[in-house]
Parts: sequence; structure tokens; C-alpha cells
Amino acid sequence: MMKTYIAILRGINVGAQKKVLMAELKELLKKLKFENVTTYIQSGNVVFKSAEKLSNEEYASKTEKAIQKHFKFEVPVLVRKEDELKKLIAANPFPKNKKIDLSKVHVTFLSAVPAKPLLVEINKLSFLPDEFSIHGKEVYLHTPGGYGETKLSNSFFEKKLKVTATTRNWKTVNTLMEMCETI
Repeated sequence: MMKTYIAILRGINVGAQKKVLMAELKELLKKLKFENVTTYIQSGNVVFKSAEKLSNEEYASKTEKAIQKHFKFEVPVLVRKEDELKKLIAANPFPKNKKIDLSKVHVTFLSAVPAKPLLVEINKLSFLPDEFSIHGKEVYLHTPGGYGETKLSNSFFEKKLKVTATTRNWKTVNTLMEMCETI
């Protein structure tokens, strides 16, 4: 039975580094037997279907290895199932507050659930007016001054939580959900 997955690539097409054309990435993933491969914008968002019974981590590893072999550089990849994406959208606490500008809301995807002692330590920190809320393998962010100005970056969460992290704005997260429903 085919299931729908979302692959989120970390750190491609930023400046002159790690250039990956989406058409080329799409063809590469088709060679991995991923079906209905669809990309969204140039920052490495992919929706695909597969009948293989692999874990998210196995899909991520398979994709990372193919990218390394083809493009000759490493790219961390995080994978979520369609139902996981649906649940994380519903769990985001920030859109429920009507005073929050949704263009200032982001989701940082983590490669694993962080260790409890690290969560205890990070939750002691405050960067107001920026806020974060960690739920499982996602960090929900509200950055009123803009994501480009916050200390709550991918590197911050990777350092504090000892996991790989990549962030998408709220519009992109919702667009990926819409893509899951239409492929």
C-alpha cells in the first residue's frame, strides 16, 4: 500500500553552496523508486509516495546516500509521514492565538526526540519576544522580529538538543500538507 512522505533537506541552495536543482533532485528520487515525486520551492521540500515499508530514518538515510553519491556533498534529510505532518500542524500552539502574525510562525523539524535532560535545560531559556515550544520531534517558533533575526536558529537547536534540525515557515508547512493531499 502506498503511503505519502515528506522529505525536508537541510542547507541546500543557500548562497553559492550545495546547489541542487529541484528537477535533478526529483529525477534522483524517482530512481530510488519513490513515486509521484513533487518538489516545492528551491529549499529542499519533497513530497513522494512509496510502497516500501521503511522507517522515516531509513527513507532519510536512503535519500542522503543518493544525494551524496550524485551531488558529491552531504545533505541532512528529515522525513515525516503525511499523518505526522497533519498532527504537527494541529499541535502548533501559535496559530490558535489570533494576535500572532502567521508569517512569523515556523516549525523546526528535529531528527529525533531530544533527551529529557537537554529539554529541561533548553526550556529554562528565554529569548522574548521570540518564543518556542518543543513537542516531540518538532519545535514551534514565533519570531515577531522575523526568523532571520532570531537566536532560535537551526544551529541553536542542534547545539542545545544534539539533533539535526531544519526549519520551515508556517506557509511552507501548510503547503506541504496540501501537496500530500493532492499527489
